[in-house]
Amino acid sequence: MIEIKILSCRSAQRYAVRQRLVAAKRDLQNEDPSLEITIMEFKDWVQIEPYTQILAAPSLVVNEKLVCEGRFPTRQDVLDWLRSALKNDRS
Repeated sequence: MIEIKILSCRSAQRYAVRQRLVAAKRDLQNEDPSLEITIMEFKDWVQIEPYTQILAAPSLVVNEKLVCEGRFPTRQDVLDWLRSALKNDRS
């Protein structure tokens, strides 16, 4: 199971990042249909602050590890992070 948190105070940014995550999730689930990926959105600074001080730009947390801070990740970035998390989860 992979747990992803999108961190941003701005809904448009969370939406854009979510679209990339959903596309990557679909790719990975085509490879492994039993794969479970949960995507959550954190929009309140109280929820975001334990992970990063950057509130305005999007950040991503995968399995409680901050993998992207203050930028929009590429689809390939997301796939790489998710594959790495999956590999670590199965080790």
